Amino acid sequence: MTSLDDFSTLQQIALRARRNLNWNVWDYLMGGSETETSLKRNRQGFDSLGLAPRILRNVANVDPSTTFLGKQIRLPVMLAPIGSLQLVTPDGGLASAQAAAEAGTISFLSSVTQPEMEEVGAATNAPKVFQLYVKGDDDWIDEQVKRAQDSGFEIFCLTVDTALYSRRERDILKRWEPSSRRAVVEGADQDYLAMLNWDTVKRFKDRHDIPLILKGIGTAEDATIALEHDVECIYVSNHGGRQLDHGRGSIDVLPEVVEAVGGKASVLVDGAIMRGTDVIKALALGADAVCIGKLQGLGLAAGGKDGLVHTLRLLEAEIRTSMALLGLHNFSELDASYVEEVEPLMPAHQTSPYTHIELEEREYER
Repeated sequence: MTSLDDFSTLQQIALRARRNLNWNVWDYLMGGSETETSLKRNRQGFDSLGLAPRILRNVANVDPSTTFLGKQIRLPVMLAPIGSLQLVTPDGGLASAQAAAEAGTISFLSSVTQPEMEEVGAATNAPKVFQLYVKGDDDWIDEQVKRAQDSGFEIFCLTVDTALYSRRERDILKRWEPSSRRAVVEGADQDYLAMLNWDTVKRFKDRHDIPLILKGIGTAEDATIALEHDVECIYVSNHGGRQLDHGRGSIDVLPEVVEAVGGKASVLVDGAIMRGTDVIKALALGADAVCIGKLQGLGLAAGGKDGLVHTLRLLEAEIRTSMALLGLHNFSELDASYVEEVEPLMPAHQTSPYTHIELEEREYER
């Protein structure tokens, strides 16, 4: 089998990942909810933006590094929280944390992936974010925050778009259920996720001295309310198209959120970011950094920690090349004048950015 070091494109990573994963895990990683309209709109949003380059700018040296909440990172690309990562690679969230440390960026650990936060926290000294699905009362949340801080996590994230677990029909049709779904919806006396409200956020900020990210913001209205609660980071996300169907693409929502935030908090975005040009488009529209989910999973499926590190290196190569061709020396020079609306040229789906490979499709049993 060809070594990952011989792979020179992200497309090869995707193809190796597809060959390594069974259909259940592939669909869990790459699929969305119901009609998968939100998933496709995530991708269509990027495909509907064209780049406007500047020339003769002496781009012999470009610098794609940035800072996020005071942390210096090599790329404006972080690793989104993914549940049940142990299905994708045996080391689960540990592999992502180690890859992020090696690549010079920040990883999120999902509370519904393995191993536990204590093991992941002890594995690297790199900055890490712990992401929580709430499964208990206020005291339970306090306990999770303390555990995370004691384990070396410097930033905390609440996911706020999962009041109910969505209908992911790829899984339903096969009668397959990932362990993360069981972890989210079982084991609690009450439906704490459904009961989350802004009082939960207020209490968190009143009691805990740790930067807070709210993941799952989809409107300027909610971004404004988050600012009123002194939230340090607004994370624009529709859960990769895996929660509410027929929502807008994350990149389409981003500009209104950035305007509402007005520089008073950091802004992250995820959803169908599969290429270096996607990263640049998101930053042009005001994001401070992006998070990758599906692409992270593909890297891990292709070769565990090393596969993800290689994926990040390929992504960096794409970013550096595109920066130079756009006439950018660093991201402080980037703004919305570098993008304009265009007509997309191809049908949008989760792997449509990889135009030179074919990933096998099949019908579900009826």
